[in-house]
Amino acid sequence: MRASPGLHLDYVSPAEYRTARWGDVLGVATFNGAADSPSAAAEIPVAQVSTPVLPGTGHVCEVWRCDTPATSGRRERVRFRSTADMLFGCIALTEATECPAPAAGAPQHSALHEATTQAYRQMCATLDAERYPHLLRVWNYLPDINRDSHGTERYRQFNSARQQVLRECGRALTGNVPAASALGAASDSPLVVYFLAARTAPTFLENPRQVSAYHYPRQYGSHSPLFSRATLLRQSGGLALFISGTASIVGHTSLHVGDTVAQTRETLANIEALLAEANRVAHGARFELGALACKVYVRRPADLPVIKAELAAALGAGARVIYLQADICRQDLLVEIEAAGMCPLHTAA
Repeated sequence: MRASPGLHLDYVSPAEYRTARWGDVLGVATFNGAADSPSAAAEIPVAQVSTPVLPGTGHVCEVWRCDTPATSGRRERVRFRSTADMLFGCIALTEATECPAPAAGAPQHSALHEATTQAYRQMCATLDAERYPHLLRVWNYLPDINRDSHGTERYRQFNSARQQVLRECGRALTGNVPAASALGAASDSPLVVYFLAARTAPTFLENPRQVSAYHYPRQYGSHSPLFSRATLLRQSGGLALFISGTASIVGHTSLHVGDTVAQTRETLANIEALLAEANRVAHGARFELGALACKVYVRRPADLPVIKAELAAALGAGARVIYLQADICRQDLLVEIEAAGMCPLHTAA
């Protein structure tokens, strides 16, 4: 998927990645929690995510490339690689061993809260130090996302810590917030966060069918999720669209509880609404559903055939889709889809 010159995304197997010998890789994410890095070059940051790849997808590397020279660096636990315009970074923190309980007299938070706090502080410090002020897209994978501990669901603990750090760092809590997703990961895995940031501010998009996540009522937790439904970045060679994790939510309510097919269709309707909004805002862009690269999270592996059938009908046979098994932030949601799309500038003029 290419907006050339500029950022583009490839889904490939580890063998295909090694064979390609790309010289412009910005960063990589792997799935299944694979311990072996697909990168022959030690300077490439690799986010190793412990979410199983479902049958039919194969082993997958998510490869972000940039068409321009890049340099690598590290700040505390954040590994990153950057061009003159854009930065990819990742961090992994194991709750029990790397995030001990606070000292006596300090507020007592869960290990997940402490891990999230450290991860987001280090991410923000890296972006400040490297002068990439604009977060475009953040991926968050946390173990046992729906499990209760310390009196509340772990996803709500994560939201509390994320909001606390972003407030401390002087970042927006509404409106100009990045596209994002937060999914469950294996119980014994670390918290993994990876992200894209830029020196140019994107356009932040909301879905007219949905309440903005940062305005959710308190029934979803004392601290709202902080993400935009999508972000749209204008590059020298085109437009890049980053669609957040999207599910069967209209307004702020989960719809079609227990019905996987209906949830998948509603999710696709939400993505189509975001594409229409991107095309409206970008003055002539032609983002299309079938041209997106999609990552699909499936709560119950047995639902995979019906979800694949719905996506094949909506996106067409040539669509590039990968399927992962993961718990979703709300326990009544069975499927979540995130996407990325690139559009040449001459179509958006």
